[in-house]
Amino acid sequence: MTAPRVFLTGAGSGIGAALARHYAKQGAVIGLVGRRASVLDALAASLPGRHLCLPADVADPASIQQAAARFMDEASVPDIVIANAGISVGTLTEELDDLGAFAAVLRTNVLGMVATFQPFVTAMRERGSGRLVGISSVAGVRGLPGAGAYSASKAAAARYLESLRVELHGSGVRVVEIRPGYIATPMTAINPYPMPFMLPADEAARHFARAIERGCARATIPWQMALVAQGLAHLPAWLYDRLFARAQRKPRGLPL
Repeated sequence: MTAPRVFLTGAGSGIGAALARHYAKQGAVIGLVGRRASVLDALAASLPGRHLCLPADVADPASIQQAAARFMDEASVPDIVIANAGISVGTLTEELDDLGAFAAVLRTNVLGMVATFQPFVTAMRERGSGRLVGISSVAGVRGLPGAGAYSASKAAAARYLESLRVELHGSGVRVVEIRPGYIATPMTAINPYPMPFMLPADEAARHFARAIERGCARATIPWQMALVAQGLAHLPAWLYDRLFARAQRKPRGLPL
């Protein structure tokens, strides 16, 4: 079997680095995309096999276009594109300083996903195969207090992925939504509240990869969080509001 070609954003840390390690062990050729070239170089040096370091920012569509073009020139059309790059920060609507954080989170987590997929859709459709994988979150199921930007971005990402899946139905290109719960990464390390069913990043990556291989429309990982998400989705608004009004909140500051 030919080694898969994987284009992976947010590869420099957390889930992205764990996915890179997983796919490298499978013999994949990986396009490692991230904002910090030195971090990508160090990651590539630690992985078995041949990989491309592609410094780019998903919030800058031109840089992603360039990274995608280089990957296709040097490695061909990818078999798997994983839009993993994302940022999170606590936000409050009444804080003028947080308007920039809202914009950054939505630009990266939603528009960055679109920018990641766009260069590859036509080529994958013409080939008749491939996986377009977007990382959403259980945090997008309901609006979490103090996390309006992040919850909104992940809810929007989920609806975008659903639209794209329907658009590509029957083309041979599968659109996969991975909806994580709590994964041990730098993003979750700053959370000041309990995080049930947390998975180590490398274990989560293995679950992600299995869902991607199956071509699942949506996979919630770990499975326990699927039950939590289902329960939250069905809570009436009055009860949800009462239960979560006093919930602990992610700290405000620079997006991670």
